[in-house]
Amino acid sequence: MSVVREPRSIVRKFLARPQQEGLGAVVRRSIGRFELRYFDPFLVLDEFSVSAPAGFPDHPHRGFETVTYMLQGAVTHEDFEGHKGTIGAGDLQWMTAGRGVVHSEMPAAEGTQKGLQLWINLSSKHKMIQPRYQEISSANIAEATKDGVKVRVIAGEALGIKSTIQTKTPTMYLDFTLKPGSQIQQPIPKSYNSFVYILEGEGIFGQDSRTNLPIPSHNLLLLTGFGDGLVACNKGTKILRFILVGGEPLGEPIAQLGPFVMNTQQEIDQTIEDFENCTNGFEKARHWRSQARVKLGY
Repeated sequence: MSVVREPRSIVRKFLARPQQEGLGAVVRRSIGRFELRYFDPFLVLDEFSVSAPAGFPDHPHRGFETVTYMLQGAVTHEDFEGHKGTIGAGDLQWMTAGRGVVHSEMPAAEGTQKGLQLWINLSSKHKMIQPRYQEISSANIAEATKDGVKVRVIAGEALGIKSTIQTKTPTMYLDFTLKPGSQIQQPIPKSYNSFVYILEGEGIFGQDSRTNLPIPSHNLLLLTGFGDGLVACNKGTKILRFILVGGEPLGEPIAQLGPFVMNTQQEIDQTIEDFENCTNGFEKARHWRSQARVKLGY
């Protein structure tokens, strides 16, 4: 296992509390809320929970990427270009919205569907690129197990295995599960901003595992901007599961209006005009309604 010589420590900790979002969905938002509007290059991190008929009906995006990683159940996605599919537990959809996408994301199974959605900003040179999807089934996500640690490599590299995902903004996204008594040392590129989000159990993170207290699920941990990696351990009696995410900061100005993220207010004004007039990437939005929306009757 890799050796981390300068472990990053926790500089801020947030408990993500449930809030309403979309049409009757419940999300725990940790990035993109008033205490933490932006953590370059990350715009939003939601842990979502949704049951039919609630969901995320027809809505637009421009200027960033959305990464949807399912934890339980299934969600059907459809967009105005005719792209449609369903992702189930453990599946991944990496959508580059670029110049414009209008889509819906709705429950596709009985009961409660749970997952994570991360928004990653795009640099000014990539904001108006053609939309793109990268979708990987759970069975095809790179995975490794060693000394009580399992990692699923959504993006980047861990335990000697690499993801096939191609990122416009350099990004690592790792899903770790630690059995009781196990620990990890995971390198992080020194230039990356990074964070941990705890999904299950409780763990000890940071430089000194002897004095740090265990931190429970639904907490976001922002890590220091220096150091070469993360050290974490599970001293409890239950499974610890968390994601470690890092990305290259863009260092560019940001202008945001809901699902539109650009660099200037002028570009936001132009995006609103493009969307309202169905031009410059939004042409097919004029006559499109998702099947989910039609079914709901509005």
